[in-house]
Amino acid sequence: MYLELPKKLKSLQNQAQQVANEVFRPISRKYDLAEHEYPKELDMLASVMDGMNQGSPNTSAGAGAIKQTSKKDSGGVKNGTNMTTVVGLVELCWGDVGLALSLPRQGLGNAAIAAVANDEQLKRFKGTWAAMAITEPGAGSDSAAIRTTAVKDGDHYVINGEKIYVTSGERADAVVVWATLDKNLGRAAIKSFVVEKGTPGMEVVRLEKKLGIKASDTAAINFTDCRVPAANLLGNADIDVKKGFAGVMQTFDNTRPVVAAMAVGCARAALERTKEILAEHINCDYTKPFNQCSAVEAEIYRLEAEWEAAKLLTYKAAWMADNGQPNSKEASVSKAKAGRVGNAITLKCVELCSSVGYGETELLEKWSRDSKILDIFEGTQQIQQLIIARRILGKSSAELK
Repeated sequence: MYLELPKKLKSLQNQAQQVANEVFRPISRKYDLAEHEYPKELDMLASVMDGMNQGSPNTSAGAGAIKQTSKKDSGGVKNGTNMTTVVGLVELCWGDVGLALSLPRQGLGNAAIAAVANDEQLKRFKGTWAAMAITEPGAGSDSAAIRTTAVKDGDHYVINGEKIYVTSGERADAVVVWATLDKNLGRAAIKSFVVEKGTPGMEVVRLEKKLGIKASDTAAINFTDCRVPAANLLGNADIDVKKGFAGVMQTFDNTRPVVAAMAVGCARAALERTKEILAEHINCDYTKPFNQCSAVEAEIYRLEAEWEAAKLLTYKAAWMADNGQPNSKEASVSKAKAGRVGNAITLKCVELCSSVGYGETELLEKWSRDSKILDIFEGTQQIQQLIIARRILGKSSAELK
């Protein structure tokens, strides 16, 4: 077992670290205080990233897109788009989670497109910045309770419903909308549709004010008789009751390690800054027995161990996807672990640094606010544990609720 990153990923890691340090960190507080203001500094960075991604077949739906590799195409052990996305996001979110979420053409909807789109759709939506709209006022953690409808009408689908908490919902070029083709058929009838910005019947009704990630816009969107081309239904339009929810749920298997990576990056930032602030009062000696350390040193060691576990679980889930291995359980494990300990670490770092950690002279308090959403969106802590239990016990959603 070799746990070090290969050279090509270390190069990417260094580049992302430079972006985080030289672009994100200097403007982090500015956009935390100016909620909903678009970070114009990201436009040039996005253009550079577009250039870096040109010609890569694995990023056809955007640089943030992730697609599992089949075993027959893997050609042995592979580190592909999944690992590069995760490694890069750890560094970018060391800089700022909200700004990482605000990068043009890097939306979570891009991962949704890559998860279930066919080859023609991947080509057509290349370069599109796609947000993802799942949550509804009556359907949060239970995505199967979606009530937004899509009714076939000739060569179009007519979408009606309301979506809330759509990350980049106002800024993105398109929104991937989850809707049901037939409420009576339950989960199996839920499909995802690409609705392009400016489509009649699609309206951004408000932007949410949030605890953290304030650089990222979070929108509520209404769909009223919104006509979408049938070709924009991602993947197969047929309703397969036996397959059930598997098609759209694959999106979560792809995006949960991404959110876990965000938590890992944010938590590392807090740990590093805390050790710098407390440098005069602690001496982190990793050769010293644990019971001979000061209480603060012991706490930092414990937090670092939790962080290391979250990081390795996140890398494992991404690696499995790159190598064609089913990763549903591992994706939820990584999200559950990183989301929980990431928030716990940032809050404890604020506590350890006392009034310094609580004030706006440091970014510690901001990181603690930003980190909380990483334990909520893409499936809450409780939902992840439920999914893990189902996978381990071999139970269906109907058998284990």
